[in-house]
Amino acid sequence: MKHICSLACFCLAFAVVLSQPVHAADKLLPLDMHAVKVGGEIGRRIEITITNNLLVLDVDKDFLAPFKVEDPKRTGAYIGLGKLIDAAVRFAAYTGDERVKARKQHLVNEAITAQQADGYIGTFQPAKRMWSLWDIHEMGYLVYGLTMDHRFFGEKKSLDAARKLADFIIARWIAAPPKDPSPWDITLYMGVTGIENAMLALHQQTGDRRYLDFVTKTRKLRDWDEHVVTGRWGPIEGHVYAYLCRCIAQLRLDRLQPDARLWKPTRAALDFMLHGEGMSITGECGDHECWHNSQEGTINLGESCASAYQVRWLDELLRREGKPLYGDLMERIIYNGLFGAQSPDGRCIRYYTPLDGPRSYHKGDTYCCPNNYRRTIAELPALICYRTDGGIAINLYAQSEAKMELKPGLSVSVHQETDYPNSGRVVLRIEPSKSAQFPLRLRIPRWCEAPSVSVNGEAVRKGVKPGEFFVISRKWQPGDRVELNLPMPVRLVAGRVAQAGRVAVMRGPQVFCLNRSRYPNLANTDLRLLVIDPKSVESPFKDDSVRPGGVTCRVKAWGAGAWYPGGKPNIALDLSEFPDPAGEFTYFKVPNPNAEEIRGDELLAQE
Repeated sequence: MKHICSLACFCLAFAVVLSQPVHAADKLLPLDMHAVKVGGEIGRRIEITITNNLLVLDVDKDFLAPFKVEDPKRTGAYIGLGKLIDAAVRFAAYTGDERVKARKQHLVNEAITAQQADGYIGTFQPAKRMWSLWDIHEMGYLVYGLTMDHRFFGEKKSLDAARKLADFIIARWIAAPPKDPSPWDITLYMGVTGIENAMLALHQQTGDRRYLDFVTKTRKLRDWDEHVVTGRWGPIEGHVYAYLCRCIAQLRLDRLQPDARLWKPTRAALDFMLHGEGMSITGECGDHECWHNSQEGTINLGESCASAYQVRWLDELLRREGKPLYGDLMERIIYNGLFGAQSPDGRCIRYYTPLDGPRSYHKGDTYCCPNNYRRTIAELPALICYRTDGGIAINLYAQSEAKMELKPGLSVSVHQETDYPNSGRVVLRIEPSKSAQFPLRLRIPRWCEAPSVSVNGEAVRKGVKPGEFFVISRKWQPGDRVELNLPMPVRLVAGRVAQAGRVAVMRGPQVFCLNRSRYPNLANTDLRLLVIDPKSVESPFKDDSVRPGGVTCRVKAWGAGAWYPGGKPNIALDLSEFPDPAGEFTYFKVPNPNAEEIRGDELLAQE
């Protein structure tokens, strides 16, 4: 299915430039899904998620059968059909591929066929509908997925079905409100995750005030001021995925009805991640789905739903505030936690992706994590570049092509030529439809200490600083060429809390790990007893074992119990990229954890 992401043979459709209405509050504006095509590792992940996952799912048996009206065994299992519809809609809009569109249409048609006279679409028997756990969660995402089908494809039947289902939810909620504080042994907002975003999307597509009122008056979204709760206990208040999902709804509501209160949970989450030990080195958050600050990184680290929603939440923040930090965080999560949650061939998806210990794949294709993963992969094309200040902002570096209309009569194509993240060399060819003055913003990652930029072969002498958007404002001519160099030396990043005294090996946005299965002599070794020699680390070396054209880091280590540093390290190790499916160890002991070559995590050094 190489034609899906081929940069040479696609036809850009950009009559509709923005994927959402323009809001004065946004500093960056996303491009329409049709206007971007992506290659490189991001494009490969998109392609294999479509070809080896979406298109090979047994959707009739696993996703649609539980919703059949005539099925007498409707047991109320949570499926995630609405999430899958949303992913299929976005993949179909992005690729234009007939097979993908056919799969999308089949899912939508069958969901609409399953809708009952009162509007209900679900898996519960009549007596158990609405307040049985996960019924509203399932229905909310069905509203969202069907609404997205209207947004991207103009399908009126889908919008009608979404409205009918939303009306069912609202009527039932008002007639028989949930118990206070919750009808379940979890928080109410966790049990109905996604409902506010669904209603806001439906309001956006219809203009119907009732859906907005449900969010503001019934759900009282402005008043939600949940603090970050660590650990999994009580009513599970610290659920990362549910928390960030509601933060996104608040930020979207703030576009419509600005209110400082809507930012408080987001600020609390960001502070916890960056200053409260709430984010691991791979960008992942949480233990057993909930906020955690131990940095242990074992079996239940980084629920895939949480990683997917981190990326989505950071996109909202990047658009609203325009801070490059959000792009830095985004790429950290994408290249490590997110891609680590998927098998290299795209077929399997994890529920958790730990730093330490063996990893396992989720059994089956339904439920929350596989579907939220698919949704976020489908959204990646919209994270590459944005419109801003009458110009262009490049957020993610990837082989790609984007076309946009900056103003009436002026369209611009931006071609990225790069093997990022293998190297930090990026060539951008700027092709305006005519000579024109506008700014080009380039995100300079905080991890890059010596970035450089040249325009048409002439070096830019000053102003290129890590952690900022570097702005080139000039009169652009067709064929102008910008070269960005982001040197990627290997760096050793100091571990924190449970990882104190150890280091993670990083290069650019990537974290490296040890795959024990490559070393039979380590089969029975406690990997915590290995001690690596910081001066021996070398990279990059080609390694196709995790992905085509991937890289590895080489390092020498002293074995368990070895007398270091007097003797020479006697074990040579190739560390693989974090998405290595058999990777199981990420932090390594070093002789001197305070050595000057060991640095702190640059993403945490924020005011």
